[in-house]
Amino acid sequence: MNLAEKLIKTAGSHLGTTAIKLDDYELSYAALDEASARLAAVLRGEGIDPGDRVGLMLPNVPPFAVAYYGILRAGGVVVPMNVLLKRREVAFYLEDSGAKLLLAWHQFADEAQAGADDAGVEHLSLEPTAFAELLAGTKPLDGVEPREPDETAVILYTSGTTGTPKGAELTHGNLTSNVDTVLGLFEFGPHEVIFGGLPLFHAFGQTCALNAGVAAAATLTLLPRFNPGAALEIIQRDGITIFEGVPTMYSALLNYPDRAGFDTGTLRLCVSGGAALPVEVLRGFEEAFDCIILEGYGLSETSPVATFNHPDRPRKAGSIGTPIEGVEIKLVDEDSEVPDGEIGEIVIRGPNVMKQYWRRPDATAEVMRDGWFHTGDLATRDEDGFLFIVDRKKDMIIRGGYNVYPREIEEVLYEHAAVLEVAVLGVPHAELGEEVGAAVVLQVDAVVSAEDLREHVKSQVAAYKYPRHIWFLEELPKGPTGKILKREIETPIPERT
Repeated sequence: MNLAEKLIKTAGSHLGTTAIKLDDYELSYAALDEASARLAAVLRGEGIDPGDRVGLMLPNVPPFAVAYYGILRAGGVVVPMNVLLKRREVAFYLEDSGAKLLLAWHQFADEAQAGADDAGVEHLSLEPTAFAELLAGTKPLDGVEPREPDETAVILYTSGTTGTPKGAELTHGNLTSNVDTVLGLFEFGPHEVIFGGLPLFHAFGQTCALNAGVAAAATLTLLPRFNPGAALEIIQRDGITIFEGVPTMYSALLNYPDRAGFDTGTLRLCVSGGAALPVEVLRGFEEAFDCIILEGYGLSETSPVATFNHPDRPRKAGSIGTPIEGVEIKLVDEDSEVPDGEIGEIVIRGPNVMKQYWRRPDATAEVMRDGWFHTGDLATRDEDGFLFIVDRKKDMIIRGGYNVYPREIEEVLYEHAAVLEVAVLGVPHAELGEEVGAAVVLQVDAVVSAEDLREHVKSQVAAYKYPRHIWFLEELPKGPTGKILKREIETPIPERT
């Protein structure tokens, strides 16, 4: 088993179909197949043997797919890296993974080269013209290096909130099973045109857009850096049928001033993951774009898809759905399963769960207990088996002994017409331990006071839950996928005594 065989199989029957598109540039399945085989030969020439790690630091451009499948064809292990990493971070990824080589996009060569030099790792800068010449002058590698299902295909580094990132080892079996499930779940076919705005170095974009798209013989049309105007242009221009995004993308599209001027009628399905999608955003988007959003849940450690709402079954707004085929989920409190309706930590068992954290046996043992992966996410389950995310364990606010779940308060704030984005978090308090705070971004031209918002929430939740502290920001810090990063929000509130 080698994940790259998905590409070879598709190319065999869809040679002329466009696999990857970026504006006017199109790469057919035949061209992608041949280019990845030539890159595999280049890697062999660079001394890359089966099992060797190769850093991949490219944005959403067609050579990402060439390099990704080329590394896999050679039997190597892909170590995807954010192109915005700085020298110190690049060196850490390379040193920690024990990478032999770094393939980096030419526009980010300075930090990539410096980090590779610090780590003592060879660096190959990929500039489009030179890269094409390199491949043209190299004979393709015959076949694909055979790999066992339990051998590592990709090491995905998780950002984490404390300590250094950990590398989740995803095997060929993990990723293949997850791709096959996604194909059935979303009913992908050869005529799909998938929006490629999710970073391909991230689990969501890699599995649900790139690998699933290739397996389905679909076309993936790329957007290297998300912005709502460009996304709407691509949807209209390329006839996007599947839009995959994170909640902030849906919010940005919904609130884009000129969205009504774009033809988005080709959309048949929208998929949301990465964070909880506010119910108000879901309802508003579906009404404005006349397309359903299926919300799901997963992590880097689960390849990533673990649960989803299903297109052929009833769905529930605010729910992450039910476990995907072959995956088991329990909600536990101190390892004892909790009954329906009560809050518990999500634990997962299935073919999608990672092999381990790379060279981190202690960290692996901490999350893998009795064969179950402990996610650190809190949820409830209703009588129909639908799961509802409550919050991250570590995000929960404990105010004077009472538990406050930020997502509940965020949902109420999103219902206010003036609110564009919000993040609720704990503010240190000497007597209560923590107080409830909210960082708010307002809609364009909206005018509202902190007191107005406080009263809005206060009228709908228990007295201990409403945010005593509300402050306004021009924007909230976000990660590469657009996920709001609460850990980077500064609280301008001094500790109260």
